[in-house]
Amino acid sequence: MTVPRPRFWVGRNGEYPPHYLYISALQLYTKRMSHYSAARARELFSEVIDQSSREAVFIERRGSVAAVVISPAQYEEMLDALEERDDILAFDQALLEAGPNVPWDEIKADLGLA
Repeated sequence: MTVPRPRFWVGRNGEYPPHYLYISALQLYTKRMSHYSAARARELFSEVIDQSSREAVFIERRGSVAAVVISPAQYEEMLDALEERDDILAFDQALLEAGPNVPWDEIKADLGLA
C-alpha cells in the first residue's frame, strides 16, 4: 500500500494544512526571483552568487530554466523540509499497516537498549 504524495494546496482562508510546515517559507523565498540568461549569468557570476543569498536566481538557456542558484542555507533548509516530509509520510504509512502493536519495552530489549 502506498501513501499518496501530498498535493500543494491552500485552504479557503489562505492557510496551509498543519502538515505543510515548510511551504510558506519556500514561497516567501521564491516570491522574489531573478532570471538571467546563461551568457549573462556567466558575465555576472559574482553578482549571481551574491544575489542567491537573498533570493533564488534562475538561469535560462534557450528560453527555459536550466539551473537555479540558491544559498547554501536555503539548500539545507529545503533538504531538512524534504526529510521532514518523508518522515511524516513514513509515519503515516506505518500507521496504516495492519498488524499487532509491539510494546516499546520489547523493542528496546531487541535493540539491546534495555
